[in-house]
Amino acid sequence: MANAERVYSDEEIQQRLVGPLQHWYLEEGWLRRKYRTEGWKGTLMVVNAVGHLAEAAWHHPDLTVSYAFVTVKLKTHSAKGITDKDFALASKIESFIQWQPATEGGPLEGTPTDDQRFRYIKYDKPKDPGSD
Repeated sequence: MANAERVYSDEEIQQRLVGPLQHWYLEEGWLRRKYRTEGWKGTLMVVNAVGHLAEAAWHHPDLTVSYAFVTVKLKTHSAKGITDKDFALASKIESFIQWQPATEGGPLEGTPTDDQRFRYIKYDKPKDPGSD
């Protein structure tokens, strides 16, 4: 780990927050994302999923946990900024948390979204390209 990690400038970070990372944003030197849930059960599921991915990656975000949301904050502390590690983990978290099997057309039907008893996360819709 003797190699210095490249720290991205704010402008470079903004350029990368598109497509799968469009719901992430830069604030106060952190790459951030707020996941809204349907309540405590969904919040715990998100926290545990992020925890698993972070531990497997050996790159640990800061989390803010509340009843109906989880905020994930990423920064490479050793580099004192946003590096490739942060983008890679953000991408993995995003694809994992926002995964909806029903949209893939495969054998997995996914959690019923039309019944409040089963919903646990509020899935984001893609942003309009002109909304920024």
